[in-house]
Amino acid sequence: MPKVYFVGCGPGDPDLITVKAKKLIQKADVVVYSGSLIPPEILKLCKKARIYDAAKLVREEIFDLLKKNAKKGKKVVRLHDGDPSIYGAIREQMDNLYKEKIDSVIIPGVTSFLASAAALGAQLTLPGVTQTMIISRAEKRTKVPKREKISELAKHRATMIFYLSVHLLSNIVKEALAGGYPKSTPVGVVYRASWDDEKIITGTLDTIAKKVRDQKITRTAIIIIGDVIKPKSYEYSRLYDKTYSHMFRKAKTKPRG
Repeated sequence: MPKVYFVGCGPGDPDLITVKAKKLIQKADVVVYSGSLIPPEILKLCKKARIYDAAKLVREEIFDLLKKNAKKGKKVVRLHDGDPSIYGAIREQMDNLYKEKIDSVIIPGVTSFLASAAALGAQLTLPGVTQTMIISRAEKRTKVPKREKISELAKHRATMIFYLSVHLLSNIVKEALAGGYPKSTPVGVVYRASWDDEKIITGTLDTIAKKVRDQKITRTAIIIIGDVIKPKSYEYSRLYDKTYSHMFRKAKTKPRG
C-alpha cells in the first residue's frame, strides 16, 4: 500500500529534529513543507527530494502532490514544523488519502510549546501548583466551541498554553481575568522558540500585553499563563522522597526494637 509520511521536524533548532524524522527526510523523493516555518538547515537534509512550499499552494494542490507521487511508489513526506498532530491540519489530508487507498504514517516532533517551556526554564506541571495543562488558541477567524471559551477554561487555574494567538493577547488577558486568574498571574511569551532570533518576554496578566506590543511581536509566538512560570512556592515531588515506595524502590524503614 502506498504511504505518505507526516513528519514533525521540531520547533526550529535543527538539532531538535528526531533521528527518525531526519532519516526519512534524507531518503525522501518528494517533500511538501510548511513554508518559512521550516528552517533552511532542515531543508538541506532533503538530499534527493523534489521540494514544494505548501505556503504557496491550496489544499487541493497539496493533496494532489501527495496522492500522485505516493501512487507512483515514491517516498513522500509532508513536512510540518513542530509536531504534526498539534494544529497541523493532518486529519483532512489523511482521510482523503485513505479514500485513495494510501496509508498515512505520523512521525512525531518536538512541539514549540515544549521549546518555549525550555526557554523559560519552566516546569509546566508542579506539585502543589498544578498538574494540568490546557492547550488552546484564541478565537477570531478560526472558531472555537463555546464550551472552550478562554474564560471557561481559565476557571481551572491550570497552566494555559496558547498557539497562533499572540496577536490576540489583549483578548486572552481579558478572558483569563474574567475566568478567575489574578492580575498578578505570571505569563511567558516566547517568539520563535529555539530559533536564532528567539525572544523571551515575561510579565503578569497586568503587564504582558504592553510588553509584547512594545516588542512588536504579532505572530509565531507561544503564550504560557500560570504560576509555574514564576512559582512563589511548590511541593517537592513525592516520587523521589525517601518515604515513597514503588516497584523499583522499597521504602526505607527503621529496624524494629
